[in-house]
Amino acid sequence: MNERNPLRRRILVTLGVIVLFRLGQSLPAPQTGRLPLSDHSWRWILDLLTGGRLATVFGFGVLPCLVAPFVLRALIVLSPRLAALRAEGEAGARVLARYRRRIVVVLGLLGAVGLVVFRGQDVLDGAVTVACLTAGTAVVLRLTELITERGFGHGVRILLLAQVLAVLPPEFLCLYERKGWAAVAVTTVVTLSVTVITIVVAQGQRRVPVQYAKRMIGRRAFGGTPSYIPLRFPQANSPAVLAAVLLSVPVLLFGLEDAWWIAVYFVLVCLFAFVRAAVAQNMDKVADELVRAGGFVPGIRPGNWTAEYLDYVNRRIIAFGAFGLGVVALFPVAGLALLGVTPATLFVAGVTLQVVLVFLVSVSLDTTRQIESLRRQRRYEPFLR
Repeated sequence: MNERNPLRRRILVTLGVIVLFRLGQSLPAPQTGRLPLSDHSWRWILDLLTGGRLATVFGFGVLPCLVAPFVLRALIVLSPRLAALRAEGEAGARVLARYRRRIVVVLGLLGAVGLVVFRGQDVLDGAVTVACLTAGTAVVLRLTELITERGFGHGVRILLLAQVLAVLPPEFLCLYERKGWAAVAVTTVVTLSVTVITIVVAQGQRRVPVQYAKRMIGRRAFGGTPSYIPLRFPQANSPAVLAAVLLSVPVLLFGLEDAWWIAVYFVLVCLFAFVRAAVAQNMDKVADELVRAGGFVPGIRPGNWTAEYLDYVNRRIIAFGAFGLGVVALFPVAGLALLGVTPATLFVAGVTLQVVLVFLVSVSLDTTRQIESLRRQRRYEPFLR
């Protein structure tokens, strides 16, 4: 077999699944119609999560696949039996994966029933709709697994990216029809700014040098080679969502001026991002692992001294990343404020736009890294035989 075939095969599998997924989102489901949602911002969010085609065979898109992991985590906390399965390692993970698939199908079933009740369909037509949408959810689940196993990237993220890219152009066209060229200029600046800053923060790292002591095993010496600890800022959209939720009540009740609440929003996002990253990273554990592996930071004594040094460096990286995340959160909200979006929907629209843009960049970066990894593996494969 040609050594290029695995790379080409993964690309073709991913593209083929995406085409099949979008065809399923274009195939009308029987006895369904468009939901009458008057709020444009909420309709936009629903379209992003479902591909804008709720009345199709794949009407729910990857939404059940996105919700199922959170439901399973909640059940693990509530159920000792599921918690024991998670502690069993790989065998328990396979059982939990089966439960997750069942949850996806159940969520599709519940969503279909809810849609039937909302539309007030009769029993026969409702049964056909429920069966069609539930089967479509199961097929989408299999498509996501197919991409994960034989294609590029995580299947849910890739298909979500495909449906988001399908929804964005019509939305931008509607925005242009309402606001004119000003919307095009603001959207371009916001998109480029968020993309550049997200890439800089995601790709940036501080490499702390590490030296490992030499060990004699028989007559041969091992270790002694220099290495490094890559310290990064963990990417997340949750600080922006939390800040928007906390600010939505006072803005709606007291009608704060745009400049004031945008400034407060920026400060809150930076604060939440800093706290979240600081809590998520434990430098004491990293220092202990270095001691066990026989490694040390040149010029720093092992143990608590190393932990303090790593914590000092990490705090500076977190501060820079938190500031970058605050700027990323600021651009969409400020841009929509310039376009005259009302405060009642500005939080929802701004945070949604930020999440979408950051998601597009992160999925693109992850897929690029995987492709590059496979290319390097193919390049060095003849030397490993």
